[in-house]
Amino acid sequence: MSSAAARILVIEDDLSILTGLSLNLTYEGYDVLQAQDGHTGLQRALDERPDLLVLDVMLPKMNGYEVIKELRQRGRDIPVVMLSARGMEHDKILGLELGADDYVVKPFGVQELLARIKAVLRRQQRAGEVVAFGENELDLVSKAVTRAGKAVELTAQELRLLEYWVRHPDRIFSRNELIMGAWGFDYEGTARTVDNFVFQLRQKLEIDPERPRHFLTIRGLGYRFHR
Repeated sequence: MSSAAARILVIEDDLSILTGLSLNLTYEGYDVLQAQDGHTGLQRALDERPDLLVLDVMLPKMNGYEVIKELRQRGRDIPVVMLSARGMEHDKILGLELGADDYVVKPFGVQELLARIKAVLRRQQRAGEVVAFGENELDLVSKAVTRAGKAVELTAQELRLLEYWVRHPDRIFSRNELIMGAWGFDYEGTARTVDNFVFQLRQKLEIDPERPRHFLTIRGLGYRFHR
């Protein structure tokens, strides 16, 4: 994905800012989507899977913090640049801790915001390469998996779960969170489904599946992936 071809969803209730920013992004070659309240913006983000969100904090129906929190809880790792007139340090820290990639205080210069958007998209592109863990490697572009240099055959769903995990290392997920993130929030699976797939990944990618180093069970909470 080139940055100029990226699809950007702007969630902003101030029509003048929404219109001006959308025009500038379109001029730069981006495909622009719009929403004027948090609820609509969240739904568009879930349905249309944009490459980046420009997200205002103060929104009707759901504020920006609630939108990003819901996205992350559903396992969506869409990059987010937050906008806010609230420039206090604790406001910025809250946004970043909830999963924002950058935080821009209003009033802002359009060129500065465009530069920050491009920087976030570049980081996202660089993340889409090869991830190593132990003697294993996952190429996030080609979707190829190797172990000690030899190809490993994974099913499509095993690969989706592995990719979701390597993008969120060392985070503890409940089984339901893994289902939402790797299968989709409309999938009607069970905790047993997740257990079975974890077992399969351990068999294929752990040196000792009985003593896993990467696919860890966190008793009473769920699972954690460790590189």
